[in-house]
Amino acid sequence: MPQQERGERRVADLLEAAAAVIAEVGYDAATMTEIAERAGASIGAMYQYFPNKEAVVRALRAQYGDEMEARWTPLAAEAAALSVKQLVDRIFDVVIDFIDSRPAYLPLLSAPSIFKRDAAARNRLREHFAALFRQKSPALTPEAAFRVANVTLQVVKGLNPLYAEARPKDRQELVQEFKHVLTAYLSSRLRS
Repeated sequence: MPQQERGERRVADLLEAAAAVIAEVGYDAATMTEIAERAGASIGAMYQYFPNKEAVVRALRAQYGDEMEARWTPLAAEAAALSVKQLVDRIFDVVIDFIDSRPAYLPLLSAPSIFKRDAAARNRLREHFAALFRQKSPALTPEAAFRVANVTLQVVKGLNPLYAEARPKDRQELVQEFKHVLTAYLSSRLRS
Protein backbone atom coordinates (compact mmCIF):
# COMPACT_ATOMS: atom_id res chain seq x y z
CA MET A 1 0.00 0.00 0.00
CA PRO A 2 2.67 2.59 0.82
CA GLN A 3 4.29 1.92 -2.58
CA GLN A 4 0.98 2.60 -4.34
CA GLU A 5 0.46 5.77 -2.37
CA ARG A 6 4.03 6.85 -3.13
CA GLY A 7 3.50 6.10 -6.81
CA GLU A 8 0.26 8.06 -6.89
CA ARG A 9 1.97 10.98 -5.16
CA ARG A 10 4.87 10.82 -7.62
CA VAL A 11 2.47 10.89 -10.59
CA ALA A 12 0.60 13.83 -9.03
CA ASP A 13 3.90 15.68 -8.51
CA LEU A 14 4.97 15.01 -12.09
CA LEU A 15 1.65 16.24 -13.45
CA GLU A 16 1.76 19.33 -11.26
CA ALA A 17 5.27 20.06 -12.52
CA ALA A 18 4.20 19.43 -16.11
CA ALA A 19 1.30 21.85 -15.74
CA ALA A 20 3.62 24.52 -14.33
CA VAL A 21 6.18 24.09 -17.11
CA ILE A 22 3.55 24.04 -19.87
CA ALA A 23 1.88 27.13 -18.40
CA GLU A 24 5.22 28.96 -18.42
CA VAL A 25 6.75 27.93 -21.74
CA GLY A 26 3.94 26.28 -23.70
CA TYR A 27 3.58 22.72 -24.90
CA ASP A 28 6.17 22.84 -27.69
CA ALA A 29 8.97 24.23 -25.52
CA ALA A 30 8.26 22.00 -22.51
CA THR A 31 10.61 19.05 -22.16
CA MET A 32 10.43 15.85 -20.21
CA THR A 33 13.75 16.77 -18.58
CA GLU A 34 12.47 20.14 -17.41
CA ILE A 35 9.29 18.55 -16.05
CA ALA A 36 11.29 15.93 -14.14
CA GLU A 37 13.62 18.59 -12.72
CA ARG A 38 10.67 20.76 -11.66
CA ALA A 39 9.14 17.75 -9.88
CA GLY A 40 12.45 16.91 -8.18
CA ALA A 41 12.48 13.55 -9.93
CA SER A 42 14.95 11.77 -12.14
CA ILE A 43 14.29 11.56 -15.86
CA GLY A 44 14.07 7.78 -15.38
CA ALA A 45 11.20 8.24 -12.92
CA MET A 46 9.52 10.53 -15.41
CA TYR A 47 9.73 7.90 -18.15
CA GLN A 48 8.62 5.18 -15.73
CA TYR A 49 5.21 6.84 -15.53
CA PHE A 50 5.01 8.66 -18.87
CA PRO A 51 6.67 7.27 -22.00
CA ASN A 52 6.53 10.66 -23.76
CA LYS A 53 5.20 14.19 -23.57
CA GLU A 54 1.97 13.19 -25.32
CA ALA A 55 1.23 10.78 -22.47
CA VAL A 56 1.69 13.66 -20.01
CA VAL A 57 -0.77 15.74 -22.02
CA ARG A 58 -3.31 12.91 -22.08
CA ALA A 59 -3.03 12.52 -18.31
CA LEU A 60 -3.39 16.27 -17.69
CA ARG A 61 -6.34 16.54 -20.07
CA ALA A 62 -8.06 13.61 -18.33
CA GLN A 63 -7.40 15.17 -14.92
CA TYR A 64 -8.69 18.55 -16.05
CA GLY A 65 -11.77 16.96 -17.63
CA ASP A 66 -12.61 15.23 -14.36
CA GLU A 67 -12.01 18.42 -12.37
CA MET A 68 -14.17 20.48 -14.70
CA GLU A 69 -16.97 17.93 -14.51
CA ALA A 70 -16.84 18.08 -10.71
CA ARG A 71 -17.17 21.87 -10.82
CA TRP A 72 -20.43 21.64 -12.77
CA THR A 73 -22.16 19.44 -10.18
CA PRO A 74 -23.04 22.18 -7.64
CA LEU A 75 -24.64 24.20 -10.42
CA ALA A 76 -27.44 21.64 -10.77
CA ALA A 77 -28.63 22.33 -7.23
CA GLU A 78 -28.74 26.09 -7.88
CA ALA A 79 -30.07 26.13 -11.44
CA ALA A 80 -33.79 25.85 -10.78
CA ALA A 81 -33.78 29.04 -8.72
CA LEU A 82 -31.68 31.04 -11.19
CA SER A 83 -32.85 33.20 -14.05
CA VAL A 84 -31.35 32.37 -17.45
CA LYS A 85 -28.99 35.34 -17.14
CA GLN A 86 -27.88 34.21 -13.68
CA LEU A 87 -27.42 30.67 -14.95
CA VAL A 88 -25.24 31.88 -17.82
CA ASP A 89 -23.23 34.02 -15.42
CA ARG A 90 -22.64 30.97 -13.21
CA ILE A 91 -21.65 28.81 -16.19
CA PHE A 92 -19.01 31.29 -17.27
CA ASP A 93 -17.91 31.89 -13.66
CA VAL A 94 -17.11 28.16 -13.44
CA VAL A 95 -15.21 28.22 -16.73
CA ILE A 96 -13.18 31.36 -16.01
CA ASP A 97 -12.37 30.26 -12.47
CA PHE A 98 -11.10 26.97 -13.85
CA ILE A 99 -9.00 28.66 -16.55
CA ASP A 100 -7.54 31.08 -14.00
CA SER A 101 -6.77 28.34 -11.47
CA ARG A 102 -5.24 26.02 -14.10
CA PRO A 103 -2.87 28.16 -16.21
CA ALA A 104 -1.83 25.13 -18.26
CA TYR A 105 -5.40 24.49 -19.40
CA LEU A 106 -5.42 26.82 -22.40
CA PRO A 107 -1.94 25.86 -23.66
CA LEU A 108 -2.97 22.19 -23.38
CA LEU A 109 -5.93 22.77 -25.66
CA SER A 110 -3.59 23.61 -28.51
CA ALA A 111 -1.20 20.73 -27.82
CA PRO A 112 -1.31 18.06 -30.50
CA SER A 113 -2.91 14.96 -29.12
CA ILE A 114 -5.11 12.17 -30.30
CA PHE A 115 -6.61 11.96 -26.81
CA LYS A 116 -10.36 12.17 -26.65
CA ARG A 117 -12.39 11.41 -23.59
CA ASP A 118 -14.56 8.39 -24.14
CA ALA A 119 -18.08 9.05 -25.40
CA ALA A 120 -19.66 8.23 -22.03
CA ALA A 121 -17.45 10.76 -20.25
CA ARG A 122 -18.11 13.43 -22.88
CA ASN A 123 -21.85 12.81 -22.77
CA ARG A 124 -22.08 12.92 -18.96
CA LEU A 125 -21.65 16.68 -19.01
CA ARG A 126 -24.14 17.09 -21.85
CA GLU A 127 -26.65 14.90 -19.99
CA HIS A 128 -26.04 16.91 -16.83
CA PHE A 129 -26.84 20.13 -18.68
CA ALA A 130 -29.80 18.54 -20.47
CA ALA A 131 -31.32 17.55 -17.11
CA LEU A 132 -30.68 21.04 -15.78
CA PHE A 133 -32.40 22.57 -18.83
CA ARG A 134 -35.40 20.25 -18.47
CA GLN A 135 -35.75 21.47 -14.87
CA LYS A 136 -35.92 25.01 -16.15
CA SER A 137 -38.15 24.13 -19.10
CA PRO A 138 -40.09 20.90 -18.50
CA ALA A 139 -41.68 21.08 -21.97
CA LEU A 140 -38.30 20.27 -23.56
CA THR A 141 -38.07 16.70 -24.75
CA PRO A 142 -34.98 14.79 -23.64
CA GLU A 143 -33.66 14.96 -27.21
CA ALA A 144 -34.22 18.72 -27.47
CA ALA A 145 -32.65 19.28 -24.04
CA PHE A 146 -29.60 17.26 -25.08
CA ARG A 147 -29.31 19.30 -28.28
CA VAL A 148 -29.54 22.57 -26.30
CA ALA A 149 -26.89 21.23 -23.91
CA ASN A 150 -24.63 20.33 -26.82
CA VAL A 151 -24.98 23.79 -28.38
CA THR A 152 -24.42 25.41 -24.98
CA LEU A 153 -21.19 23.51 -24.43
CA GLN A 154 -19.96 24.36 -27.92
CA VAL A 155 -20.59 28.06 -27.24
CA VAL A 156 -18.71 27.80 -23.96
CA LYS A 157 -15.82 25.93 -25.62
CA GLY A 158 -15.73 28.61 -28.32
CA LEU A 159 -14.52 31.04 -25.69
CA ASN A 160 -11.32 29.10 -25.01
CA PRO A 161 -9.18 29.97 -28.06
CA LEU A 162 -10.32 33.59 -28.10
CA TYR A 163 -9.69 33.95 -24.38
CA ALA A 164 -6.22 32.48 -24.80
CA GLU A 165 -5.36 34.97 -27.55
CA ALA A 166 -6.92 38.01 -25.86
CA ARG A 167 -4.89 40.48 -23.89
CA PRO A 168 -5.64 40.14 -20.17
CA LYS A 169 -7.32 43.56 -20.12
CA ASP A 170 -9.71 42.52 -22.92
CA ARG A 171 -10.75 39.16 -21.52
CA GLN A 172 -13.61 40.38 -19.34
CA GLU A 173 -15.25 42.13 -22.29
CA LEU A 174 -14.83 38.97 -24.38
CA VAL A 175 -16.53 36.91 -21.66
CA GLN A 176 -19.40 39.43 -21.61
CA GLU A 177 -19.89 38.94 -25.36
CA PHE A 178 -20.14 35.18 -24.90
CA LYS A 179 -22.56 35.68 -22.02
CA HIS A 180 -24.79 37.77 -24.30
CA VAL A 181 -24.76 35.07 -26.97
CA LEU A 182 -25.57 32.25 -24.56
CA THR A 183 -28.19 34.27 -22.67
CA ALA A 184 -30.02 35.08 -25.90
CA TYR A 185 -29.87 31.48 -27.05
CA LEU A 186 -31.01 29.94 -23.76
CA SER A 187 -33.71 32.59 -23.25
CA SER A 188 -35.27 31.53 -26.53
CA ARG A 189 -34.89 27.79 -25.86
CA LEU A 190 -35.86 27.62 -22.17
CA ARG A 191 -39.15 29.47 -22.28
CA SER A 192 -41.69 28.07 -19.84
